[in-house]
Amino acid sequence: MTTINSTVTTTTESTRENRAARFGVRYLTVTAMLSAVAFILQFFEFPIPLMPAFIKMDLSDLPGLIAAFALGPVSGTLVCLIKNLIHLTMSQTGGVGELCNFLLGAAFVLPAGLIYKFNKTKRGAMIGAFTGMLIMAACSFPINYFITYPVYELFMPEEAIVAAYQLILPSVKTLAQCLLVFNVPFTAFKALCSVVVTLLIYKKISPILHG
Repeated sequence: MTTINSTVTTTTESTRENRAARFGVRYLTVTAMLSAVAFILQFFEFPIPLMPAFIKMDLSDLPGLIAAFALGPVSGTLVCLIKNLIHLTMSQTGGVGELCNFLLGAAFVLPAGLIYKFNKTKRGAMIGAFTGMLIMAACSFPINYFITYPVYELFMPEEAIVAAYQLILPSVKTLAQCLLVFNVPFTAFKALCSVVVTLLIYKKISPILHG
């Protein structure tokens, strides 16, 4: 009887180890795959109406959100990190643009993934995604004001930056006003697009991501 129990225990432990190994391989593979997709999506950027031409729209945060839902918040954050590390090889901002992109992406996918991790329902996904969207939008003000635009000002004076916004809305007078009126809503809209696409496709691609 003892021998049988020992055999069963050994078999159970072996099964658990195999499952853990398979999960580890899938975790790394899916994270790497989504990081590559996010990196590619960065190239499909385009200007949108009612924003200065130097602000572009892209959906490169979408794979990070999918990873956060499928594999957890750490995976989603890694996708944001890896895509920007790859993009460093062609950076035109000395890495500052990539740093800000990572911080905003992490502010988006990390809370979304954490909420969904503890409430794996459609409602949990929606709450997590929209919470991440709001946090990302709120974080865009200090990140842009204290990191991004000081670097821009090395190449373009603040007056010229504000003037670009004034072409759209003459009533804005300061950089802070420009960020509040334009960048914060734009960041929320950008995140919202990723949220909508994720909610539409996640159920269909989830079996593939989970193996």
